[in-house]
Amino acid sequence: MKFLQISKRVTLFLLVNFLVLTTLTLILKLFGLERFFRPGQYETLAVFCLAWGMAGALISLAISRWVAKWAMGVQVIDVNTDDPVEREVLTMVHALAQRAQLPKMPQVGIYASEEVNAFATGPSKSRSLVAVSSGLLHNMERPEVQGVLAHEVSHIANGDMVTMTLIQGVVNAFAMFLARILAFVVSQAMRSRDDDSRGGGYFVNYLLVMVFEWVFLLLGSLVTAWFSRQREFRADAGGRILAGKEQMIGALRALQRIHEAPHVEEARGASLQMLKISGKQGGLLALFASHPPLEVRIAALEKLP
Repeated sequence: MKFLQISKRVTLFLLVNFLVLTTLTLILKLFGLERFFRPGQYETLAVFCLAWGMAGALISLAISRWVAKWAMGVQVIDVNTDDPVEREVLTMVHALAQRAQLPKMPQVGIYASEEVNAFATGPSKSRSLVAVSSGLLHNMERPEVQGVLAHEVSHIANGDMVTMTLIQGVVNAFAMFLARILAFVVSQAMRSRDDDSRGGGYFVNYLLVMVFEWVFLLLGSLVTAWFSRQREFRADAGGRILAGKEQMIGALRALQRIHEAPHVEEARGASLQMLKISGKQGGLLALFASHPPLEVRIAALEKLP
C-alpha cells in the first residue's frame, strides 16, 4: 500500500499510537467507564479525551527507543567497542552531542540495511537514540555522514520528539472527541424507533467510534506531517551549526545524488521514499510526507548565513 510507504518510522509511531489508543478505548469499554462521559457532557468529555489522548501519545514516546530497536533491528554500539567503523560513528555522535550541550550522551546504534537512512528517537534529551543504517555508512563519505548525524543530534537538542508527541496528543484528543460525538449522532439516527435492542445499538456505536477514530487520526496526520516538515528545516539549521553549513548541504546533496542515481532508482528508490529521506514535490501524498523534498531543504540552507 503506497500510503504506508511514506515514512516507516513515522508510520510506526502512528501505528503504535493508534494501538495504544485502541487498547485504552477497550479498557474503557470493558470497565464501563464511558458511561460517565456521555456526548451531552461536552466539557467533561473534552477534558477526558485530552487526558486520554495525551496518555496514548506519551506512552508511545516512552517506548519509542525500545520499539525502534525492535522494529529496525538496531544494535546499540558498546562504548568500549574495538570495531573501527563503530568507534568512528560513536565518536562523531558524542562530539556532536557535546557541541549541542545534551545533558547525557545518546545511545548510538547501527542496523543492517541497504536503506540509506538515519534517525533519532527517545522520550527525552537524556534518554535518546541515534541510529544509522549500514547502507548509509557504505554509500556516504565521512563528512557527509557527519552532516546527517548532526541533523539527528539537532532533533534531540531541539526536543523534537517531545514536541511532536504533544502535537500528536492534541490530535488524539480531537480524534477521540469528534469520533464519539459523531458516532453518537449517527447511531441515534440509525436506531429504529421500535428497536429495543440496546446491545445492538451499543455494538454499532462502538464500531462507529473505532472507524471515526481511524478517519480523524488519518486526517490529523496531515497536521503532524506539516509540523514534522517544519522541524526538519529547523534540524537542518541546527545541523549547520553543529557540523558546518557545507557539511550539512553536502550531506543533503549526497542523499539527493543517491536517490537520483539510475542504478539505484529501482533497488533503493522505494526504500528512500519509504523513509522519506528524499521527497518529491507535488501530489496528494506530499501532504503526508514527514520530510520536505531535498531540493527545498538545500535551498533553505543556502539562504542561511
